[in-house]
Amino acid sequence: MIYELALVAKPEATENDVAALKAMVHEVVKAHDGEVFIEDEWGKMTLAQPTTEGTPAGHFVYFIFKANTENNKELIRRLKISDFHLRHMFIALGEDEDREAVVKAYKTPFSKTYKGSATEKEGDEESDNPKKFARRKSCYFKANNVTANWKDPATFTWLINEFGKISPARITGVSRKHQRFATTAIKRARQIGVASYVSNRTAEVRA
Repeated sequence: MIYELALVAKPEATENDVAALKAMVHEVVKAHDGEVFIEDEWGKMTLAQPTTEGTPAGHFVYFIFKANTENNKELIRRLKISDFHLRHMFIALGEDEDREAVVKAYKTPFSKTYKGSATEKEGDEESDNPKKFARRKSCYFKANNVTANWKDPATFTWLINEFGKISPARITGVSRKHQRFATTAIKRARQIGVASYVSNRTAEVRA
């Protein structure tokens, strides 16, 4: 199975501490018949909303890898005993044969190496403005061949109002299928700190 792992280290973690966490991920994946396809360091970011303990920021590292079913259990065990682990999130992306498509599709505005957004269009083609809810004739996501993704705030922030409430499909014109995708993406973004629970704020990369 192919997974993605978003790992957030505490803001006080040094470069060596973060490097040790990354090395640990590689070690565990290799020990479970796996392989890391992408390791992408997003760097220190201000969280969309401070943690319950008041932590305002974290150091984000992202992985795409394949491994057997026991791998994630061991990674979670190791992360829980780490002094510098703040948050983490695993998501299954597909089967081993999906590797090429999964790796090719990866991009996020938080990355320097894989920087981009699914909302960007090539050439001079202009996409439908997602914020224009009134009298929408078709689902924005279908019309623009875009799917909401927690790593890409541009694909979902327009659905969140200033109080953190997700706009319903009857107002936005989004199809039921893509409304579910968007809701899942928003929940994942909130879990890892990319989106806020109480506003439409998103995480920001620190200079």
